[in-house]
Amino acid sequence: MRVVAGVDLGGNAVNYTFLTAGEKFLIESLCEYPSRSKEGPAVCLQQILDGLQVALKQASITMDDVAVVGLDTPGPASADGVLSARGSTNFVHPDWAGFDIRAGLEAKVGRPVIYLNDGNAGALWGHFNLFGAHSGATSVSAIIGTGLGGGVILGQTVVKGRKGFGGELGHVLIPYQSIPFLQGLHPRCNCGRTGDLESLCSLTAIEVNYLPFFQSRFPDHELYRMGDLHKAAKLVRGLAENGDELSREIFRGQAHALGLFFDEMVNTFDPDALIVGGGAIETGPEFQQWFLREIRAGMPEQRAEQADIPIHIMPNGDTAGARGAAIEALRVAREQSLL
Repeated sequence: MRVVAGVDLGGNAVNYTFLTAGEKFLIESLCEYPSRSKEGPAVCLQQILDGLQVALKQASITMDDVAVVGLDTPGPASADGVLSARGSTNFVHPDWAGFDIRAGLEAKVGRPVIYLNDGNAGALWGHFNLFGAHSGATSVSAIIGTGLGGGVILGQTVVKGRKGFGGELGHVLIPYQSIPFLQGLHPRCNCGRTGDLESLCSLTAIEVNYLPFFQSRFPDHELYRMGDLHKAAKLVRGLAENGDELSREIFRGQAHALGLFFDEMVNTFDPDALIVGGGAIETGPEFQQWFLREIRAGMPEQRAEQADIPIHIMPNGDTAGARGAAIEALRVAREQSLL
């Protein structure tokens, strides 16, 4: 049996899966290994290889069965896996600047490595799950985490763009001033922009923008009594799921911002589906459906012909990156007769 591997490199963990030529995943649950990415390429690449050996045992296969490896990482990076000279939150070690992580892993594992941005990989998995690998459908995914990732899939193609920055949806500017209950908010993004999607729809947005903005309305709330907005931001999702008023207002703001963004995507691509993923909505069905209703409430009125575009929750959200990386690797392997 010949398979492709999917490797999703995050800041703290690497997630693995394997996909057969018959499009069957050999690992259904989360298969993680520590990444140690902040210690630089030498340590991190060895960690990826060590974790791959663990995953192979879990799937009851060997490295001889692996034809190609699909890798996804957070950006910014070029389309072929050269990390930005400025680095990123997950690649702070100076040796990562300008590092060709695709070629580095290829040399380490002795197999061809296919690279994707992590947002694009997650978007590809969501699209594959809804439409299969051979559909001509179009989808747009927004993945809400520490930042805001995502991707646009046209048929079987990930939109990467001229330099690999296609699908950087978090840095698309939106008309946030039209959200009535956020009047007076000036949402800043780490990229330097004010009012892009990430500045309104991410964990970082909760800490940097929402919690300071709502403090005057909820001065005695337990989150402010903590005295640490970084720690407080991580508690907001759980509180929102349990109905806390402040936390619900924060997530309502995120949903309405996402509604404005999706309206832009509807008018740009007229997609077959919109998909929401990421840690922010890895919750129970009741909260997920509330969040989807709030996205709809935040969208401007659509044309009658477009009002039925569905919005889906990303399935298997915690394994989406590895699965998307494996799907892309399988596509390339078929094109190049590597299987």
